[in-house]
Amino acid sequence: MIHQRLNSPDPAVRRVAVLDLPYSDEEDDIAPLLVAALADADAGVRLEAAKALEGFEEPEVLRALVPKLADADAAVRDATAATLAELKQPASAAFVLPWIAQPTPTVKAAALRAVKALRVPDAFLPALAALADADALVRREAVGVLGYLKDTRAIGALTELAAHDPEADVRRAAVGALGFAHESAGLSVQPALTRALSDGAWQVREEAATTLGKLRGAVAVGELIHALADAYWQVRLKAARSLGKQKARAALPALVEALQHPISNLRKEAVIALGELGDARAITPLERALADSDPDVRKLAKLALASLQLNGVPR
Repeated sequence: MIHQRLNSPDPAVRRVAVLDLPYSDEEDDIAPLLVAALADADAGVRLEAAKALEGFEEPEVLRALVPKLADADAAVRDATAATLAELKQPASAAFVLPWIAQPTPTVKAAALRAVKALRVPDAFLPALAALADADALVRREAVGVLGYLKDTRAIGALTELAAHDPEADVRRAAVGALGFAHESAGLSVQPALTRALSDGAWQVREEAATTLGKLRGAVAVGELIHALADAYWQVRLKAARSLGKQKARAALPALVEALQHPISNLRKEAVIALGELGDARAITPLERALADSDPDVRKLAKLALASLQLNGVPR
């Protein structure tokens, strides 16, 4: 019987019983049994119970599960955070939001991560306040919440973080979050993203090149062209992608030069961008790319030429 195994004095038996519970035919409602297992003396049992509760969003489940963000065992805390990150119902946020005020950084970060995808307006102020937290993980998770909420009131704080946070991971997250900015906010966002193209961490520069391509209109074209000469090919790749999205014809010479880069992924992006420019001057270099050593580059060059022809670009 599953009840006997769940109450066994042997924690290994209880642990296996929790693992078997979702597949048992003995119980129609397993949530109360899993909730009870969250209070088990053995961390392994609590761990498996926290994992198994993914998808359960009944109030009684969340009341028992959320406090496990502060469990004495790190693995249980991580499993709880992972389970809560899969919440789907906005109403579930009410059980998690108070935990953003907890003093333990890992708890605060996990609570922020749990409410991010729920996109509840009540998360805005706690996340905004968390941007000033001393812990970088908390700040990064708070940025994620604000980016998902797409509330323009956060733009000032995010631009400040993108420029001055001491941790590259936080600056990168802030730069990426600014991609939600509407056209009306573009002028206030663009300077911060342009500065980020010169950040000391290449990952931040890469994110800036990506985010600039998300803003409406052709923005920071000159800076993105300059980024095509970045020391890191990953930054060049994102710059090429954004220039193509912006149909920035001024970038054509630099994109043609990128067709000679030894990294094939960059050549692919250059080919795609040249096809997006809608410029007849791209036809000859794209025809040369039909002989590239990489079959994917050749395929993309063929598609780019077909796109130019379909859009009536004259030779």
